[in-house]
This record gives sequence, structure tokens and C-alpha cells, in this order.
Amino acid sequence: MRLYHTARREVIDFAAGPVVKMYTCGITPYDSAHLGHAATYLAYDVLQRRLRDLGHQTQCVRNVTDVDDDILRKARELGVHYLDLAAEEVARFDADMSALGLLPAYSEPRATSAIPDILGFIGMVLDSGHAYRAGGAVYFDVSSFERFGQVSGYDRPTMLRLAAERGGNPDDPNKRDPLDFVLWQPSAPDEPSWDSLWGPGRPGWHIECSALSMRELGETIDLHGGGSDLIFPHHECEAAQSEAATGSVFVRHWMHTGMVRLDGTKMSKSLGNLVFVHDLLEKCEPGAVRLAILGHHYRRDWDWRDELVAAAAERIQAWRAGGPGGGALDAVRSALDDDLDTVGAIAAIDAASGRGEGVSDAAKLLGVEL
Repeated sequence: MRLYHTARREVIDFAAGPVVKMYTCGITPYDSAHLGHAATYLAYDVLQRRLRDLGHQTQCVRNVTDVDDDILRKARELGVHYLDLAAEEVARFDADMSALGLLPAYSEPRATSAIPDILGFIGMVLDSGHAYRAGGAVYFDVSSFERFGQVSGYDRPTMLRLAAERGGNPDDPNKRDPLDFVLWQPSAPDEPSWDSLWGPGRPGWHIECSALSMRELGETIDLHGGGSDLIFPHHECEAAQSEAATGSVFVRHWMHTGMVRLDGTKMSKSLGNLVFVHDLLEKCEPGAVRLAILGHHYRRDWDWRDELVAAAAERIQAWRAGGPGGGALDAVRSALDDDLDTVGAIAAIDAASGRGEGVSDAAKLLGVEL
């Protein structure tokens, strides 16, 4: 199997042992899952299906960010406890993903379950000389880590722009460098707080994923993924703090998915231009929603249109007409081994179905039950 490696910026052989350890950044549960979420998690689902088909075991951890600025802000607006909001949205998310046929996560840990791990991790980063205390917070010192930028390859102006856009707060006066990022921060009066050696507070955004990944899978994992909007600052900061703390390689292979747009604009909660998965599932066959998403290569940005589901439903009916069988299975395997080419896989199944062959086995490899 060959996959695009974000940090290398090329398609390379994906070297994996009998057990493939994977971590995908999960949701911040303050709103329902939208198609951008579904597209990301379906890519890693198909990857796992092919790896298992090749004889590997897969362990895919998908975290839940149940404490951060976004969920606390939304809970404050709604007048509810942040963990009650998280519980409601996690239940909805899990139901949506199950309906889409996602394989169960190996583990789905919450950030709030890892406070002791996070505190220990921050201590390791401080002890290694890569962090400092200021203004009641603990910051990672990017100047101390020569490989900062290894995941994204971005130049400093790009990093500063993205940090400002994505919650990095480069204007924080307590920072030595605008790109330094928070590991521990004081809590506002109405926010949750935990005791620490550096004063009461709560974790920064990036630290939870490093702590949870190491707790669940060990110091080094085979593959780490998420949407391309997480490359910087989130994954860049994860890599820096993890390798600074342990001295070991954090991730062997970085993999990122493209963005889903609506009317040419990236779907995002902040813009409110969302197509929610549960709304689609109320009126569409889950397999058709799944297939409509997989009809786009995982690395490409693409535009959602409602007619995609209708076309996918027609395609499924055509595939079913041939009955059970292994038509196109080898072609689908070959396509998935070529940087997870679901578009080519679907075309191969269409061709076999057009010849009257049963294609149920090939469709199942894409997670579509006929």
C-alpha cells in the first residue's frame, strides 16, 4: 500500500507491522457531526478495512475534545454544563457514524479523562527544557525545538497567519514568541479547573492528543490523521511537544483529508454553512450517503451537492442487480493500495457491474453492504 505522507509531501510505501496503530483527531462535541467530519472518518475507515483485508490488525483511537474554548463558549451560551452538552453530542455523533457503517473505534477517550496524564506530560516537557512558565500558564518554547515545522513545512508568516485564524493567540503578551503555544492555562471563573503544580487551570488544545495517543497506543504510532485544517497548528504542535518530551519519533506517517465545501466555501461550524449527517440520514439510505462521500478522493477539497446522494443510491441499485459475487475485488484492492483511490475503486465496481458481475465483495471493502 502507498499513501501520501503530509510531512514528506509525496506518496510513499506505507510500512506497517501486524498491528497498525492509528490516531485520528475526533470531534469537539458542541454541535452535530457534519459532512466534513464524515468524510474524514470514512477515509480512515476504508483504510482500516483494506489493512484488515491485507491481514493486519488495526487499533484506531479517536479522541473526544470535551474541554476547550469552543465547547465552553457554547455551553455558556446555552446555559448548560459543558459535560452535559458533550454527552448529548457524543451520543448523536456515535449514532451517526454507526449508521454510516464505520468500524467501531479501538478507543474513544475523552480529554477530561486524561488530566493526570496531561499533567505528567507537561512535567516531562518542562523537565526537557522545552517549556516555560509565564502569567500562570505553561508554554511550549518553539525556539528550543529545531524540527518545529516538520509536519507542515510552512514558513513563519504562514504559521503566524494560521495561528491567528485557528485559535493560536499569537498576540498573547505572556509568550516569548508569538508561535509558542499553551500547554496549561488559567481557567476563567466560570470554566472547569484542575489543580496543578503551576496553579489551577485547564489543558491547552494540543496537549490532550499527545497525552491520549501515548496513553492508548504508546510513544510512537504508525499513522496520525485528521482534516487538512489540523496540519497547523494542531498537528505541528503535537509532534513538537511529543518528541520534545520523549525523544522518540511520534508519528511514522502523517495523513490528512481535504475539506468539504458548500457553495464553494469550506463547511465549518463558525460559518454555519453545514450539512448535518443526521439530517441526511433521516431521508437517505446510509449506504448512499457513504458512497456519495467516497466518490471523492480523500486528499482533494470538494463541493457537496444534494444530487450526489440520489446518484449514489442509483449506483447501489445497479450494483445489487448482479447479486453476490467477487467481481472487481482485485481491481478495488489495487485502487485502494494506490493512495486510497476510492474514485478508481468505484469506477472498477461500475465496470464489473455493467458486465453483469456480482460485486458485493468489492462493495463491502468500501463499507457498502449490498
